[in-house]
Amino acid sequence: MTHRVAVLLVPPVVAFDSAIPGLVLGCAKTGGRPHYEVRTCTPRPGPVATTTDVEIMVRHGLEILDEADTIVVPGTHGWEAADPRVAEALRGAAADGRRLVSICTGAFMLGLAGVLDGRRATTYWRWTDEFARRFPSVDLDPRVLFVDDGPVLTSAGLAAGIDLCLHIVRSDFGAAVANEVARHVVMAPGRQGGQAQFIAAPPPAGDGAQSLAVTREWALRNLDRPLTLTDLAGHARVSIRTLTRRFGLETGMAPLQWLLHSRVERAKELLESTALPVAEVARLSGLGSADSLRAHLVRRAGLTPTAYRAAFSEPARP
Repeated sequence: MTHRVAVLLVPPVVAFDSAIPGLVLGCAKTGGRPHYEVRTCTPRPGPVATTTDVEIMVRHGLEILDEADTIVVPGTHGWEAADPRVAEALRGAAADGRRLVSICTGAFMLGLAGVLDGRRATTYWRWTDEFARRFPSVDLDPRVLFVDDGPVLTSAGLAAGIDLCLHIVRSDFGAAVANEVARHVVMAPGRQGGQAQFIAAPPPAGDGAQSLAVTREWALRNLDRPLTLTDLAGHARVSIRTLTRRFGLETGMAPLQWLLHSRVERAKELLESTALPVAEVARLSGLGSADSLRAHLVRRAGLTPTAYRAAFSEPARP
């Protein structure tokens, strides 16, 4: 069954944000079969103004929201003058139990509709003070990339929308499909929602410093090994202190935190795409034992390895 997604543009829309759902969700396929049908709508079909000098031609009106399983509201600078039918439609969708998603300042539209009241949410860091002032009943977290609060999901600005859409694919269809989408759009497999929105310090430059991308790629090829900070630093030919500093600058994560995240993602892929015993999955992903894999997977996905495999292995997918 194909999941129906409506991307709701409120002019003037952030053009970058408006393209993310179609590009990311539209790439989610298994055996050439798409998992999502993505359509774009706006209160008044026709040319939609953006925050640049580009207009987006939209053919569908708000009527397609009634058919959508998920509604995505990209960033907009027009929340104050938005058509009142938008907030009404979002309230109705929330009452029906459909999934609502915002990217960047699209969270302001969810706030105006009242669907974020009492919920944890985030938005683009430049607008968090204004958001908090307007919507004091929302539990705003200005630090994170995205928030998954059950049927309502919100992201920070711009590229964080890609992370959120990859998270949605991963939640709906598993790590293997999400990682294939990430490769298609030339992205890392996906940053965690709790990662910081921005790094205050600039990347190292001018001292011969090199990116740690090669070391990260090497680590991903060797996840079955008991890698340590010393191993990572040795491959990168830097001190552990420099490694830790550069990892934080480039990924927003500590090296061992990144390594654990990568191991769990590898374990998910193996559970989905192979029939290997759980103990062997744990060994190949570098998590050591079946008990260790179980603990980490339950903590991060809410499922045991057996339950995860049953939910996301190829025959089980819708």
